[in-house]
Amino acid sequence: MSNLRLRLLSYVIMVYMLMAFAWWSMLLFTKNQDAFSAKRDLMRIGMVAEGRVKNQSEFEQMPEYQTLAKKYKRQERMIFGEATMFVLTLLAGLWFINQGYQKQERANQQRRNFLLSITHELKSPIASIQLVLETFLRRELPKEKADKLATSALRENERLHELVENLLLSAKLETAYQPIFEELNLADLLEDLMAKSADRHPEAVIALEKPDDFPLVKMDKQGIISITTNLLENAIKYADGKPEIEVRLFQENDKVVLEFADNGPGIPEREKKRIFEKFYRIGSEETRQTKGTGLGLFIVQQIVKAHSGTIQVLDNQPKGTVFKIVIGY
Repeated sequence: MSNLRLRLLSYVIMVYMLMAFAWWSMLLFTKNQDAFSAKRDLMRIGMVAEGRVKNQSEFEQMPEYQTLAKKYKRQERMIFGEATMFVLTLLAGLWFINQGYQKQERANQQRRNFLLSITHELKSPIASIQLVLETFLRRELPKEKADKLATSALRENERLHELVENLLLSAKLETAYQPIFEELNLADLLEDLMAKSADRHPEAVIALEKPDDFPLVKMDKQGIISITTNLLENAIKYADGKPEIEVRLFQENDKVVLEFADNGPGIPEREKKRIFEKFYRIGSEETRQTKGTGLGLFIVQQIVKAHSGTIQVLDNQPKGTVFKIVIGY
């Protein structure tokens, strides 16, 4: 509310300044005209008294009058020019203030969304783990059921661990992240990561398209793991119905190209740049059904940049999204 009041106050001050300057400009213009009329009349009376002119037409042809008229015309142009520049400057200031408020409001909204989402993301696995532990303490369970609960608790603990790792990595990416480049068999690494995702999400269909003899490349292994994990999790999370994901690995102009194509609802054009902002998520946190913190795509983009690569968001056919990553090696 205080920001809204400050915004309204700044608008009121701007409008007041605009109206005040318009009034002073008109007053200055009127005074300039009055001064010109007074000097013109005084000059004409003097010339008539000296017998130099007989009528208005002759007076307006005199060099003295033309010099006087040019001087005041120049002053009029200066008044209008300065008034125009002031108005344009004021409008530009108003625009910048409005943009600043909108940027601040977006940042505040993202922070609110992040707090809501991180609260949910933390509470959910903690509550699940606590429930499992309480069950173990209060009841004697058959081995099969105990193993099932233990597996569930381990899965929630892994989810909690990944969340904390993402939070730490997102903070590190902006200050002290240094990729450690090493020779990787990228095709094998992708196959391993996709197999793990398939184990966690048996309902998903994940396929890898790659050449038979893809060469070794120098990349940051942990960075590639984070990129692949985040993009696969996103594709599964936002899928329409049964998740179908195709990962493509190939070379293009001596660069490694990675494409992650999904069958989700797609990303609106206006959102394609904003999705890489830290904590940004499409829609409202109060009504959103999918889990997440808005860190995944931010992490992906920052790691790609650390590899001096690029990432594009393309439309998949007939529906969905393709994240295209191009990295030199």
